[in-house]
Amino acid sequence: MEDGTGETSPEKLEESPTRVQEDAETSKGEEAPKDVAEAPREASQEAGIAPEEVGLQRTDGQGPMETTEDEEPPAQVPQKDLPMETATAPGPLEASKDTAAQEEEEWILAQGQKLSQDVLYKTGRKKEGLTRSEETVLTMKVRANKEKRLSLQQTFAAGREGGQKSGSEDEAEQEGRIGKSSLGQTLQNGKMQEAETAADGVTGHPVTQEMVASGERQADSPAVQAASPITRDSEGGSIQRGGSAIKADTELKLLGDGALEVSSEEERSGRESREKEIQDEGAPTETQTTVSGMTPVEEESVVTSALPGMVFENKSQLFTMHPLSLSWVFGYNSKLPVFNLLDEEYRMILYVSSHTAVIHDVLRNQQFHLQGHSSCISCICLSDDRRWIATADQGPESLVIVWDSYSAVPVHTIFDSHPEGGVGAIAISHDSKFLATIGAGEVQKVCIWRWTTLETGPVCSVELQTQFEFQDHITFNSGDHRELVSNSKTQVIFYAWEDNVLLYHAPFLTEKTFNKAVGIFSQSLFHFSKAQAITGTMEGKLVIWDAVCPPTKSPNKCVKPYNMKAIKLVHLQKDGITVLAAVDRNFVTCDVRGHIKFYDGDLQLLHWYSQLKLGPIRSISFSKQPACPVDVSKFSTSCTLSGQPFIVRNFIVSTSDALTVHIRTEGLKVTKCLEEPNDAVHALTCHPSKPLMAKGSCCGLLKVWNYKLNQYLVSRIFKGESIRSLCYNHDGSLLAAGFAGGSVDILDSISLEDECPEPFQDSRGAVIHMNFSHNSQYFATADENMSVNLYAKMIVNKESTWHRLAALRSHYKPICTLLFGVHLDSDEPRLLSLGEDRFLVEYDLKKSGRGKLAILRRERIEQNAVPMCITWYPPLTTEYFFLTANSHYKMKLYNVTTWLCRKTVLGPTYGSPLQKILILPTAEDNDPQKQHLAYITKDKVGLQILPVDGNPHKSSTFICHPAGISNLVSSYDACHLFTAGGSDCTVMKWDVNLTALEGASQLGGEDLIPFYRLLDGGREGELFRELEDYFYYAQLCHQGINTMEPRKVSTHIPLEQVPLVMRAIGFYPTEGQIEDMLNEVKFSEYLETGKQVTHINLGDFIKLYINHRPAFGLPVKEIQNAFQVLGLEKKIGERTINRDDLLFLLQRRGEHFTEEELAECLTTLLGVNPEGGRIEVGSYNAAGADVFIEEGIPEEITAAHFTADLLGLPVPEPPPPKEAETCNELTSSVPSLNIS
Repeated sequence: MEDGTGETSPEKLEESPTRVQEDAETSKGEEAPKDVAEAPREASQEAGIAPEEVGLQRTDGQGPMETTEDEEPPAQVPQKDLPMETATAPGPLEASKDTAAQEEEEWILAQGQKLSQDVLYKTGRKKEGLTRSEETVLTMKVRANKEKRLSLQQTFAAGREGGQKSGSEDEAEQEGRIGKSSLGQTLQNGKMQEAETAADGVTGHPVTQEMVASGERQADSPAVQAASPITRDSEGGSIQRGGSAIKADTELKLLGDGALEVSSEEERSGRESREKEIQDEGAPTETQTTVSGMTPVEEESVVTSALPGMVFENKSQLFTMHPLSLSWVFGYNSKLPVFNLLDEEYRMILYVSSHTAVIHDVLRNQQFHLQGHSSCISCICLSDDRRWIATADQGPESLVIVWDSYSAVPVHTIFDSHPEGGVGAIAISHDSKFLATIGAGEVQKVCIWRWTTLETGPVCSVELQTQFEFQDHITFNSGDHRELVSNSKTQVIFYAWEDNVLLYHAPFLTEKTFNKAVGIFSQSLFHFSKAQAITGTMEGKLVIWDAVCPPTKSPNKCVKPYNMKAIKLVHLQKDGITVLAAVDRNFVTCDVRGHIKFYDGDLQLLHWYSQLKLGPIRSISFSKQPACPVDVSKFSTSCTLSGQPFIVRNFIVSTSDALTVHIRTEGLKVTKCLEEPNDAVHALTCHPSKPLMAKGSCCGLLKVWNYKLNQYLVSRIFKGESIRSLCYNHDGSLLAAGFAGGSVDILDSISLEDECPEPFQDSRGAVIHMNFSHNSQYFATADENMSVNLYAKMIVNKESTWHRLAALRSHYKPICTLLFGVHLDSDEPRLLSLGEDRFLVEYDLKKSGRGKLAILRRERIEQNAVPMCITWYPPLTTEYFFLTANSHYKMKLYNVTTWLCRKTVLGPTYGSPLQKILILPTAEDNDPQKQHLAYITKDKVGLQILPVDGNPHKSSTFICHPAGISNLVSSYDACHLFTAGGSDCTVMKWDVNLTALEGASQLGGEDLIPFYRLLDGGREGELFRELEDYFYYAQLCHQGINTMEPRKVSTHIPLEQVPLVMRAIGFYPTEGQIEDMLNEVKFSEYLETGKQVTHINLGDFIKLYINHRPAFGLPVKEIQNAFQVLGLEKKIGERTINRDDLLFLLQRRGEHFTEEELAECLTTLLGVNPEGGRIEVGSYNAAGADVFIEEGIPEEITAAHFTADLLGLPVPEPPPPKEAETCNELTSSVPSLNIS
């Protein structure tokens, strides 16, 4: 095994076949043979090595067991030693070693190389051990352990010598020398660890002979980078990896050379005593050596210990920690590819749904969600070994995330990769070490990333010219990762990079090149055995590219990529080619008719599948394992002259119409994996008493799911129709469907068959809202034409049938909500509609009949804000309310009888106003006072604890559909929420954990603590101190400024002083808002005491101020918008209002002033009136006010002058010029991700 120099001869290495290391633990119920297990255990105990570190060997004299076809390739483990940063620069490490030490290290590296070829692994749940000579393993372990002990002794000796020189100048020099030696030892041992730990590895990239010989750092491998620790918390004993801390269960220590050792409890006492003796002698302890020499690391990570198919076995129930947790996704993005992750005892596929990548086990009906993006995923790729997944998005905070598919752990994240527009295309090299991304901005940028290192920037990048159009596909050369090709619809570009420089060439190709139509390009890839590339077109042709160097070209243009040129145009078929792939040295084409064809390297047809009856194919992905025929005769016959069976791997195909099928090539068995809508999903509803969820899409597909089992039950396709709304009746026996054409169909909820002979055709626009009354006697719809239609159940010939009563266009802006309820004094239904015109309309059902829909009441409920939604508030008090949410982030309670606004609170402020709210149903045995609210914003779903009071800690929100949410429904038991994503074609199921929500709200504090934090500066801030001063000043004004009576100081102020204090602290409410505030306080205790409240204390005033003030400060933009509407453009980009016109409008429109009120207000703002005005003086004299107004206010008023000079409000700075915006956008970083 060794030659005279102590190195392993290459010939011996070649003779030793590659082995695979299995787990040393025997399965439960099995007993390992003594000749296999006990001999290594005895030898390892003598060497001081844990038995688990020694690979099991075969001692039966037989040859190694055969490797099965379904096993994974040998893989690496993380390197255990990383150099610690030192204050002094390392010296010449190699020169500090003697010849013997170098020979010893070379021997260890050579032994590690042999051991790297003798690893164990297992695939799925199958275990099969393959080992080499036991003596080789033990010899390496014993020698490595001796090296560790020798290094430790040398370190201790150096420590004693350093202690004798304490206080001298040589001490620092000696410490620096020790630090350099320790660092050098660590670097060299890092190489030894690469080979030594390969025997325990389970990653997808084996340590090759060239890597060991050249000393290539194992950190470059994907698995090592994924598992490499970043920092260690010295006090907490936890290791920070990828933003998470892992607590070490056993004590870790480093020996003198930086090697890691796990200590048991029995060994610690002896070691501590030895350390004490060494300390008495003046030498540093092992712990001190650890701190000064090297940071300890964890022996094994989740990534390195993961195996294929274990993602579901190790799935942790993290959702219990959050109020909402994504548990299932219905639908996927059919524009992105679907990948075959595993095709053995599991059938795992990978696809994208909105901002989530989904690992779906089809056979076991399980999903695992890779969540990390805050915007919709725009592109995805998978490494050849199916280990590494890379996803990217195009949002304002664009990310590129690399995932480990075995453990579902994000191992690397690239921030700000393309801040100008996100990522438009991505690819991973065939050795899995590099990523290539193309930006989605106006000026596309191509970047190469070495993601297996800690580098934050690209290795190289280049910007493309805009005339090349949008490059939407890129791939690496399978033979050389320094070559790439990308294409748009009209241009193919070749790339080559070397020494951090990325070069590209866009060869010229038009219809005149070959005097034939080329067509739109679809995909490109490199030839697997030639220096060529091919590009598929939508004309059914292939463009062949090759390296051509005419004699006329200069030598520097005869290198790639500059010498790539189109040499041939091959017309393969009539149908457009949508997908190009390569497998087993064959080319694969997929087309718009769902046909799949196989060609050899010379483009000779081998076989095709034309009987699959598929639509346009979007992607094809083959099994990782080669085909293992059981019966060769079951394979299709190739179309070659030999007529041999065409043996190919199993594969999955996804189509543009959102169908994914699995093809088992042996026997040609086609299995449907996914069939989802390929158009927007807006319609969504849940059964009132069963675990059923119905969803409808704009492609006419209606599907009903059992959401407890996550199983599809029944479906129906309405050809030529687009489903816009769905609704179950009160007992779930009927299901109503509204369509974009204005028709309504009432179906049986089980069979989905029509209940009515013909659909109702009574609306001129899409039916967007529908609802049944509580007893299913009435049914109402609302359409995009702002009309409400009413239907009633009638008995005709002893049979109940539905008839349309009447319709009414009751709003002049879109209808937000259509709501049925019950009268308080009877069991009769109520029908209300709320529109963006700010009107709430109640209909008189008793007086409505054939051809007449009567209105009982119509009232404007908002002054300025736009109401977004309405629902019935649960009976938490003796008073009954409606609950509304408006565009100013406010939630309001209205009395159901008087429609008086009884309370206004600050709603959730998560990016956009609430779009829909609903009260979660409660069980009969639950506390009726514990109620919760579910809501959606533009792209988030959230929960809120009731009663509403403005406390932000009672709310929790999560991103669900970054492209926009169109609907929200709840299960009958309030255990799940369902959100429809509209354009992203998906529906997401969220598990509800109300206990976590209650716990999170308690962390925010009780009583006034959450509200103090909403004040500028908090409880100790300047605003709170000013508020206290104004509060007591209001008492002085109420008692009289000049009174001689004794002052009565209290903690309350009269209600009439509330508007004055509000304006004093910077909130300027309208008269309508003042009335709402006073009514809120005045009637807060009326039902309990029968009396009106006349005073308010400081705590209640703070809540009133927080809830009523603008959610995001002074509305200066509203003033600017008013000038844009009312003013005239005198200068370019600036509008003005004439002074007389402004005074006229203030006295005639809106909450208009009287002439005296306007004069007093303007003269006070101009500083003419005495300080305090009417409040302190007690009267106002308007004489001469008109003169002061003409002198103080210019004839033409701009928005800036009115805001800053007249009102004294701050004016926002104008935005920078467009050129500056573009420049800053390219150079600045994207803001950090906000987690709601």
